[in-house]
Amino acid sequence: MSSARPDGRHVFLAAAINGAGWSRAAARWPGTRWNRFNDVAHYREAAEIARRGVLDAVFVSDHPALSSFGLEGGPPHSLDPIPLFAALAASVPDVGFVLTASTTYNSPYNLARRLATLDAISGGRLVWNAVSSFNPDVAANFGAAPLPPRPERYRRADEFLRVVKELWLSWDAPVGPAPAGPLWDASSARVLDHHGEFFDVRGPLNVPVGPQGHPVISQAGASESGLDFAARHAEIVYASLAGAAAARAFRDDVRRRAAAHGRDPDHLRFVPGLHVVVAPTRAQAERRHEAVRGARDEEELIARFRAAHLPENDVTRHVGPDTVLDPAWFPTEEREGTATGHLKGIAELVAEEELTLRRLVRRVEGGHRLVVGTAEDVAVGILEWWEGGLADGFHLQLPILNEDLTTFVDEVVPILRAAGAVPRAYDGSTIRERLGLPDPRPVPATAG
Repeated sequence: MSSARPDGRHVFLAAAINGAGWSRAAARWPGTRWNRFNDVAHYREAAEIARRGVLDAVFVSDHPALSSFGLEGGPPHSLDPIPLFAALAASVPDVGFVLTASTTYNSPYNLARRLATLDAISGGRLVWNAVSSFNPDVAANFGAAPLPPRPERYRRADEFLRVVKELWLSWDAPVGPAPAGPLWDASSARVLDHHGEFFDVRGPLNVPVGPQGHPVISQAGASESGLDFAARHAEIVYASLAGAAAARAFRDDVRRRAAAHGRDPDHLRFVPGLHVVVAPTRAQAERRHEAVRGARDEEELIARFRAAHLPENDVTRHVGPDTVLDPAWFPTEEREGTATGHLKGIAELVAEEELTLRRLVRRVEGGHRLVVGTAEDVAVGILEWWEGGLADGFHLQLPILNEDLTTFVDEVVPILRAAGAVPRAYDGSTIRERLGLPDPRPVPATAG
C-alpha cells in the first residue's frame, strides 16, 4: 500500500460508542449485556480499546427524548455525554471525545461553561458536535412550543455559536508564579455584552481559555441552512456520504462556501460516517452483516426502509423489492424525525449506483457508506477515500460493541499503520494539534 498523504496528517478515526452498537441485534448478541447502555464501565472499556489502537476519539451522539422509534431493538441510548465524558477523561488518557449538544435546547452561557470545563478536564481533547434539533420528540420535552422551523433554528444556531466562541476566549488562564500585587486584573477579561435576536449575554465566561483555545467544533447539517452554518463555523464537517461522487461534490461545495465567508477552506476537516463489518473472509463478513442487521427476514427490512424513506404515491406504490430505483423518488428535504443529510445520502447513492430496493437496503446503513469484508477490504476502503482527498477521517459505526471495536483495532489498524495512515503513538496532546487546525486565540498585536 502507499504511504501517508503529502500534507503529513494521519487519518482521523473516531469510534461511535453509543449503547451496544448500531446493530438492532446488538442487545441480544451472544456475550453482550443488553442493558450496558447505562454502565460507565462499558464506555470506559470502549475508550480504552480505542486508545490501544491510537484512535483519535470516541463519539457519543445525544437524543434528549425517549423516542418510540426503534425501541424493539433494545433500550434507547445513552447517558448524558457531558458527565459521561468527564468521567472517562479523568480515567482514560490520550483519546479524544466527540459529544453532541443542541443549539436549539440549550443556552449559550451554560453550555459554553460546561464544555470549557470538560475541555480543561480532558486537557484539550474535546470536540463539540453542534446540532440544530429536528425531532419533535425532543421539542416536546422543552415546553409547549412546537419545533421551530428550520430557518429559525439555524439563525439561532449561528448566533449561539458566535456567542459561545466569544465566551470561550473571555480571558487567559494565569501562568507562572503568583505576582506580588493583585493576583488577577479583572479588566483583562473581555466583556461580550451581546444583544441579538435570540440571546442577551453579558459575559465574560468564568472559565479561562482552554488548553486548545476552545473545543474543536463539528457540524453535520446537509440542508442549505446546515451547509451554510458548517461553512461559517465547523472545523470538522460530518456527513452521511455513501458514494465517492457525492463525497467529492459535498467537500467542494462546503469549501467554496467557507471561502465565501472569509475562512480558509484548508482549515476544514471532512469526517463522514462509515459502517464497517469485518470478518476473516468476505463470505463470513457477508454472513455476519446479515446476522447483525437484526431483522427477522429481508422482507421485514425492506418494508421498514420503505415506510421510512420512500413516500407512497402513484409511482412508488408499484415499486417492488427488485425494481431499479429512480433517485427522484426519494425526498431530500427534512422529514419529521429524519435528518436531511441521511435523506440526501440515500438519494445520492441511488443516483450514483444502479440499485434495486433490495440492493439499496443491503447497501445502506443509516445513509452512511458501508464496507463489508476482510480487514484488508476495510483498510482499502478507508485508504481510497483518505488518500484520494475525499475524507480526512471517519466516524466509525460498529455493529456490536465492544466486540467489533476490538476487531477493528486488532486487525484493521495494523494495516492502516503499515500504510502510514495511523501513527504508532499519539502525535499531539490536543485534538486540535492532531487535526492540524489553527489556534483560535487572537494573535497579540506587536509593538512598533
